[in-house]
Amino acid sequence: MVVIAVLGCALGPVPLSPVRVLATLIDLLPFVTMDDTLSPSQTAILLKLRLPRVALGLLVGGLLAGCGATYQGVFRNPLADPYLLGAASGAGLGAVTAITIGLAGDGIWGVPLFAFVGALAAVALTYGLGATGVNGGTTSLILAGVAVSAFASAVQTFLMQSNTEQLKEVYSWLLGRLATSGWRDVLVVLPYALLSLGFVVINRRILDVMALGDEEATMLGLRPNRARILFVLAATLGTAAAVSVSGLIGFVGIVVPHLVRLVFGSSHRVIIPLSIIVGAALLVGTDIVARMALAPAEIPIGVVTAFLGAPFFLLLLRSARR
Repeated sequence: MVVIAVLGCALGPVPLSPVRVLATLIDLLPFVTMDDTLSPSQTAILLKLRLPRVALGLLVGGLLAGCGATYQGVFRNPLADPYLLGAASGAGLGAVTAITIGLAGDGIWGVPLFAFVGALAAVALTYGLGATGVNGGTTSLILAGVAVSAFASAVQTFLMQSNTEQLKEVYSWLLGRLATSGWRDVLVVLPYALLSLGFVVINRRILDVMALGDEEATMLGLRPNRARILFVLAATLGTAAAVSVSGLIGFVGIVVPHLVRLVFGSSHRVIIPLSIIVGAALLVGTDIVARMALAPAEIPIGVVTAFLGAPFFLLLLRSARR
């Protein structure tokens, strides 16, 4: 993750030396002095343009992957992620609503707040339709998520058709992007990320207890329904925060937890923190590809993640069928 973050800061229209980038970042630490740092103009590019974008990519990637791993653990469903359960679509509907009514510039009380309310409503509806009680099947849960996502998309289309003057801004958001000027977006999403990921990481061992089943978890002193609601709220908060500043970036929440699970096993004590780290690294690396593949043009990052994640998802479905 550190290597990819340094490369994300170094690569761009004005190439910077990765070694000098790292030296400059270390030089910013208190009581540390480094030689061979960047020039003042290069330092301005690093601190005002590159570093905020990399920091946003780390936060969004960590949130999507960590929340995806949380959804999979809560629902005991390896196919669950923020998109299949409707959280991302609900957050997208909330964000589009905020944009169309002119609240895009109101900080945490604008797009992020609307996105959170939309995501929470979508997950509650999906869970109510497809997984009421502990015996809700995988198929019914996924079908409910598809239905809720389709409904949210239909309302999004209606809002976009009714507010054509904001179409460019909405489409830019829907395709997924990490374009940020300065630290505003990072500061907007940071409180949500700390609350969401902090809760999930601190309580991640509870997911291993819940994996035993509600009856066994109750015998061990856990209140499964209460724990399930709290984890869903935390994951929904993180998903809403990520979607509100980056748009719809798919497959991170389902691909990364599976990769971590294949390598490191099924314990959420390991899966949750490593999913956050790997997801952060993956999204920054994907952003590098999106910026450099057709330079000076930039590919929407959601397109790149879909190009990489869709084949993996198909292989996952095939292996699940076997």
